[in-house]
Amino acid sequence: MFTLHRTTRIAICCCAAVLAGCAKKENAAVDTTSAMASSTTAITTTTAPAPLNLADVAGKWDVRAVPTTGDTTPTTYVLTAMANTSGWTIKFPGRAVVPAQVTVDGDSIMIAAGPYLSVRRKGVQVTTDGVLRLKDGSLVGITTAHYKVKTADSVLTLNGTGTRAK
Repeated sequence: MFTLHRTTRIAICCCAAVLAGCAKKENAAVDTTSAMASSTTAITTTTAPAPLNLADVAGKWDVRAVPTTGDTTPTTYVLTAMANTSGWTIKFPGRAVVPAQVTVDGDSIMIAAGPYLSVRRKGVQVTTDGVLRLKDGSLVGITTAHYKVKTADSVLTLNGTGTRAK
């Protein structure tokens, strides 16, 4: 005949056996062949992009930038690129030339300009910064415009594409 003490002991042993059977084994056999094959593939197929030579982008570029969301009205300008990081400019139609600061890292051109009067928002100062890459003979990238307003920071993100000016 079972007593309460003996029944409790049997229940605890059964629970322990179930938990031990369901526990994750740390020394479980692992198929390392597929893991090594996939990591080898990743190493051999991943290559760093070639560093950009600014001489390859020197000249005038007709750029068309469109907001990433909402309004699809483009902003157009001429980007004058130099063979080094100094002397770059942005020229909006009917506006004064805006100097741009440029740095290069790998295949990317980081470009910053401003503050200057916005083309998109009348009477508002804007500062822009973006990243451009040379892809299939075009300059492509994204620009973030920070508008100086009295409320919280007002930001607009634009996708840009530049083609060599004729």
